Amino acid sequence: MTTQEVKEGRAGQAAVRPADQCHIFLVRHGTTTMNVSNRYRGRCDVPLDAQGYQDAVHAARALSGAGLAAVYTGPLRRTIATAQIIADEALVPDLRILHGLNNVDYGAWEGMTSDEASVYDPAAFELYRTAPNRAACPLGERLSTAQERMIGALRLIGERHPGEAVAAVTHAVMIRLAVAGLSKVDGAQWRIPVGRGSLTLMSVRDGHIQVVAFPTGDDVD
Repeated sequence: MTTQEVKEGRAGQAAVRPADQCHIFLVRHGTTTMNVSNRYRGRCDVPLDAQGYQDAVHAARALSGAGLAAVYTGPLRRTIATAQIIADEALVPDLRILHGLNNVDYGAWEGMTSDEASVYDPAAFELYRTAPNRAACPLGERLSTAQERMIGALRLIGERHPGEAVAAVTHAVMIRLAVAGLSKVDGAQWRIPVGRGSLTLMSVRDGHIQVVAFPTGDDVD
């Protein structure tokens, strides 16, 4: 979803959604130094860099007219900092920490590049790349487990905010897993591009979650 689409209302359409439908704008956090070096961040609490704060500002400006009722975030500094900028722009008084939005636990892969991870455990990496439903990070989390908690977090937000628009700041892999799970996608196609600071729109109604608008960008790290 592009910034212009949000500003013009083509993607959000908050004013015309059914009274009991929640719109959730999933926001990928801004850039960090580990993004620049293409290393798996996982639960490593790396902060935003200068570009990351600018990414957050762009997301906040894109959402400024969405009428946000709440801003949720995972517990790491890079998501909290991004969420705070969005909340300040939207005049939302406080953030809500939701651990279901936290990143995948990459275990032994944390801090590695994809090339290093593929050497560390070639079989596990091939599953990670091509079969998320069966993949598990060495000494870390199964992708199916991360997907379940992410979709559970979306459902919880939807139950709390019927008829409202909400932002939820999370991580690229979590957005990919949510989109893949809701769209019934397996195989290598699950690794869709998710730009830093990009927006993905979900709707939740009566516990049913739908992908309304896909993320933008060319990042596949």
